[in-house]
Formats: sequence, structure tokens, C-alpha cells
Amino acid sequence: MDSMSHSKNEEVETKEMDIRSMSSSRRYVHSARYLHKVGVPPKQNLFQEFKATVRETFFADDPLRPFKDQPRSRKFVLATQAIFPILEWGRSYSWRKFRGDLIAGLTIASLCIPQDIGYAKLAYLDPQYGLYSSFVPPLIYAFMGSSRDIAIGPVAVVSLLLGTMLSDELDPVQNKPEYLRLAFTATFFAGVTQATLGFLRLGFLIEFLSHAAIVGFMGGAAVTIALQQVKGLLGIKNFTKDTDIISVMKSVWSNVEHGWNWQTIVIGVSFLSFLLFAKYIGKRNKKFFWVPAVAPLISVVLSTFFVFITHAEKQGVMIVKHIEKGINPSSVNQIYFTGEYLVKGMRIGVIAGMIALTEAAAIGRTFAAMKDYQIDGNKEMVALGTMNIVGSMTSCYIATGSFSRSAVNFMAGCETAVSNIVMSCVVFLTLEFITPLFKYTPNAILAAIIIAAVAGLLDFEAAILIWKIDKFDFLACMGAFLGTVFSSVEIGLLIAVIISFAKILLQVTRPRTAILGKLPGTTVYRNIQQYPEATKVPGILIVRVDSAIYFSNSSYVRERILRWLMDEEEQVKAECQSTIQFLIIEMSPVTDIDTSGIHALEELHSSLQKKNIQLILANPGPVVIEKLHASNFANLIGDDKIFLTVADAVSSCSPKPVQEQEIGTTLFQQLDARWQSLSTSDCPNIFPKYTTKRMIDNSSFAS
Repeated sequence: MDSMSHSKNEEVETKEMDIRSMSSSRRYVHSARYLHKVGVPPKQNLFQEFKATVRETFFADDPLRPFKDQPRSRKFVLATQAIFPILEWGRSYSWRKFRGDLIAGLTIASLCIPQDIGYAKLAYLDPQYGLYSSFVPPLIYAFMGSSRDIAIGPVAVVSLLLGTMLSDELDPVQNKPEYLRLAFTATFFAGVTQATLGFLRLGFLIEFLSHAAIVGFMGGAAVTIALQQVKGLLGIKNFTKDTDIISVMKSVWSNVEHGWNWQTIVIGVSFLSFLLFAKYIGKRNKKFFWVPAVAPLISVVLSTFFVFITHAEKQGVMIVKHIEKGINPSSVNQIYFTGEYLVKGMRIGVIAGMIALTEAAAIGRTFAAMKDYQIDGNKEMVALGTMNIVGSMTSCYIATGSFSRSAVNFMAGCETAVSNIVMSCVVFLTLEFITPLFKYTPNAILAAIIIAAVAGLLDFEAAILIWKIDKFDFLACMGAFLGTVFSSVEIGLLIAVIISFAKILLQVTRPRTAILGKLPGTTVYRNIQQYPEATKVPGILIVRVDSAIYFSNSSYVRERILRWLMDEEEQVKAECQSTIQFLIIEMSPVTDIDTSGIHALEELHSSLQKKNIQLILANPGPVVIEKLHASNFANLIGDDKIFLTVADAVSSCSPKPVQEQEIGTTLFQQLDARWQSLSTSDCPNIFPKYTTKRMIDNSSFAS
């Protein structure tokens, strides 16, 4: 008897568990249909919105964070350190760091002295002005710059650009004083441009020149510079002033019979081979980084000594002759602040200053990433601008970061910007005591040094990588390269800027769109071209817009979506499938929308209504959803047509899921059958307070 009672109790407990299990399953079905609403952010007033936009645009790095909750005296110290970073890192400076900076400074000084003399010739200036530009500007930068590795001085590309643009305005030989004054004026306004961009935190403007365009422009400038040095390498006296490759080659071959000097060719080619071999050794083994660094100075010493003892200048070998002794004289009174050359100097300075800034920013970021520290781009601009403003008043022309010298500085083990101070000191000693010794330095050796230096600007690996990644970027790269080589530096730069802006405009006006499909076994919807296994949902077209919707692309987006719809309808008709009833736009990538974009959505909604197709939006961002409500578009299509995810949108678009209805019916039938099978005496043991009628109500399932 006890065993029968025990068996019946077990049966009752089992049935009770089944009922609870089926009830929980029913609750799961109900919860699966719960959909989150798309949240609308709290509305900001106009001032708060403007303040947030300005902060994000100009102060994204929050530069005033260190000043929070600090006493006034501490704020003054922090402000001084922000202007002069040397006051911050100088407190922890040690003898160990100085030893590394001393070695690095001496190494880059041995490289910069011969380069500066050659680069000054590229700008059609006397050699001493190149040395001046490696004395004062590096000192200013050491106190104000935030990069530990960048080496300051004249560079080949900016020297060529400056010389080309200045010579278009004035002849450097016949109008030498005016030419020099215009050079100082251009340097002054280059510094003003750089400092202003940094002070107003407009450094993002230089980013409009794409990396691909810079690679092409630098490569073209390298070829142009090398072609200009053929004059010195071959000893040609009458040479074209044009920089394009066709004019240069015509000039070279027209002088082949009487213009070439074989002694000059021997000196130039011999030392060029030596310099290139030294660079090869330095690249092959990083331990010998100092070999290509000291090779130019060794070449200058040996070639100068050779010309001096053989008097090769009497055989037609052209030499430097005279370099003025002494440090930089003041040039404040030589800058044009009025007159016709003011505007010309300003125009040249702005262009050259931007190019110099672009090169310095790229170099600074590269080495900062290698040593894992941060540099402040806006502080760098202020530092570069200040040093060029001061430089223009001390007989310097535009200086910036040199990649070749910075690389040597990095490999020599520099610790701080003190390496620039060491280099300046060596240049100072050179100007005071050594410049007369350069009298017999042949021009051929300077040409060889420049050719060896600019060879590194031809970055074939970067060009190949650009081709693999983005063909449009490669077009920009080659456009800038060919424009520089076959026309001029200005045309190449112009082409680089135009193609960079064209790419931006193309991406803004023609954003990408994609058809989405459901990945098997998931509720994830992805691009069917990227995921061929993704399947389309019958009767539903899901389109993703991969850009903000502005006045510049709103019409295109609307037309492209309608074209997707037309293509899909034709395909559905051909395959005899169910017609399209819903169009879902996935708006996760749409970061913003303006009035034109909303007007385009209204027109799209109107077009779809004529076709009996419902428009549905999925996951609009906070900015977008706020504008959709402000424009009343959300009410136009209905709040119930805006969903958090594509999966939610698809589940609501489909007819009431048959599977869900079947589950509900089956659960009810099973529950009812189980309940009826229980004896009346068993019910109080399970639910003593409820009757069968109260516990099982059809209306609960209907809900």
C-alpha cells in the first residue's frame, strides 16, 4: 500500500515538473518577442551642443586636463612647461642621457655640414645660409619641441621647392639682394603659418594631403633634385633652369661634346659610388649606422684635399670658392613687410611651410611610435613656426625635420633634443673657424652627397603596397610623381592636393551601400558579397548605408537604394519568389544626417508607398534618431518602424511566426492533457489554493 502511494506521489511530482517546464518554455516564447526601443538622447541646448562640437574638433586631446584642480602657482609652472618642454624633462636629465645625446649630436653634425652647403645651392643661396639654418633653428626647437629624435635643419625637398618658386619671381644672380630678402620673407611667413596652425589647433588641415600623394610627391622631388645635380656631377656650366626631366635631359645631351668635364666626372662618380656603398653597409648591418653618417664629411675632406694639392680648379673643376666666416647676422630689416614682394613672399611661405610641416609631422610620429611615446602635434607646429620666425630674422631659410638626419640621430642613441644643441654647437664652431677650409671643395662632391641623400626618398616598397591596398591611392601617388618629374614641383604638389581632395569628395558624394543577408544559425546580418553563405530573407530587402547622409550624397543614396530595390524585384520576379514587402535600412554606419538627407528619406518613403512597400530603419545612432524625431520623420513612418537591430526588424516584418504559434498551441494542449490526467485528490497536494479552471486559462495563451 505504501509502495503504491509512493509511486503515485512520484508520478504527481513528475507531472508537476513537466507543467512548470512547459510554463517556463511558454514564458521564453513571450520574452523572445520583446523588442528594445531605440533610445532618443536627452536634448541639449544650443550652447551645450556648440561647446561639445568645438571641444571635440579643436580640443580632442583635452590639453587642459593637467591644469584641473591645481593651485595657481602650479598652473603657472605647467603652462611654462607646456611652452618649453625642456623645463619638464630637463629636471630628470642625467650624464647617461648626455653621453647618448653627445654621440648622436656629433654624428648628425658630420652629416649635416656637407648637406647644408649642398641644400643651400638647391635654393640658389650662398653656402653659409645652409649652415646658418642648422645653427639657430635647432636651438629654438630643442627648447620648444616635444620630439626626442627629430633632427632640425634644411631639407632637400623644401630647398628645391623654395628655390624653384623664388627663382620664378626673381633671378638669383642678377637680383641677388632682392632674392635673398624674398627668401627671408618667405621663411618668416612659413613660420607664421606653422605657428598659427598650431596655436589655433588646426593641425588636422595637413592631413588632407594623403600618404599616397606624399609618397609620390617626395619620389618625384627626389628625381627632380637628382636631375638638378647632374650639372655639378658632369661639370656643365650652361645648364637649363627648368626642372622637368625633358628639359634637363636636352640640356645634358646638348653639352655632351664641349660642356662635360672629365675630371669633375671622375671625382663625382667616384665619391657617389663611395657614398652609396656606405649607405648599403649601414642598411645591411645596423651596427655600422655611423658609416653612412660620416661618409659625406669624409668625402668632403678627401675631395677638398685632392683638389687643393692638384689645383684641379684650373682644369675646369668647379669649386665652392668662398664661404663667409662667422655666425648668423641679423636680417630683421631685410624682410619685406610692405611692397609688391610682400604678397609673393607670403604665398611662397605658406606653401613651403605646409610642406615642411607635413614632413616634420610624419617624421616625428614615426620615431615617437618606435620609442613608444607621445608628441603633441599642435605644440610641434608652434615650435617649428617659432624657430622659422626667429630663423628668418637671423639669416636662415626654412628649416624642418630631416628624415635622413633623424634616422641617424635615432640609431646613434639620442635620448633627448639635446642632440640638436650639440649639432648646433658643432655648426657654430664650423662657422667661426672651419669655413675657409671649404674653399677648394668641388661642386661635384656636393652634388654626389645630395644625390645619395635623396635616393632614400624613392620609396618603391610603399608604392607597391599602395598599389595592393588601394588603386585610387596609387593613382594619386603616380599623379603626384609624374607631375613633379615631367612638369615642376609646384604642378606635382598641385596634382597631389587635387587628387587628395578628389578622393575625399568621391568618398563623401558616393558612399558605399550593401545588401545584407542572414548568416546561417545566427541572428547576424552581413554583406552578402563578403559572406556568400548569407541568405536573403524572402519578401524583405535589407540595405546598409556606409556613410553619413549629407546634402552632397543624399540624392545618390536615395537613387542607389531604389536601384537596389529595382534589381531585387527583377530577380524575385524571374525566380517566382514572394514580392518585396519591406525595405530595411541598416543605419549603424550613418553617423550623421542633415536636412537634405532627411528630405531624401521622405522622398524614398513616398516612392515606396506607391509600391506598397514599408520603409523600416534599424539602429540609427543618437544624432540621427534625434534629428529624425525633430523633423517629424519618425512620426511619418511610425515609431514602430524603427528598431534596435536588423534581427528585430526582420522578426517584426515577417508574418506572425507560425513556428511560435505552433509552440504556443502545443504547450497548451500538452499542459491541458497533463492536468486532466491528474486525479482530483492529487490537485490539492500540488496547488492547494487554485482550481484547474483558474490555473489554466486560454486567454493567458492568447495574450
